[in-house]
Amino acid sequence: MEAGRSTARYGLPGQPSLVAVSCNTATRTTNLWRTGTARDGAALIVTATSTRRMLPTTSSETGGLTASLAASDRLLDAIAFSRGRFMLEAPGNPPLYLPSWPELSRVVEDCRRG
Repeated sequence: MEAGRSTARYGLPGQPSLVAVSCNTATRTTNLWRTGTARDGAALIVTATSTRRMLPTTSSETGGLTASLAASDRLLDAIAFSRGRFMLEAPGNPPLYLPSWPELSRVVEDCRRG
């Protein structure tokens, strides 16, 4: 964990991450980042067992798309408690189906405890 930042990464061993969920504890902001390309403001669609929401994005400096949420946003709970998986979609990119691993819950908790 970097100072002031907790991160859960998704991807194959030895390969660059496909998705990262990180928290900046100083600002209590949770960022969802995924690989892919799209214009700024394009939607990142998050689907969990109990909800589906479209989030505006910005292009990341390292490539990919980033959506930001307040640490208290209930979408984070929906992702963490999703039955096994959640999905991230971005127009023009393949959907990513991801396990709701305990690491993600740790990031959310770290962000809320700040």
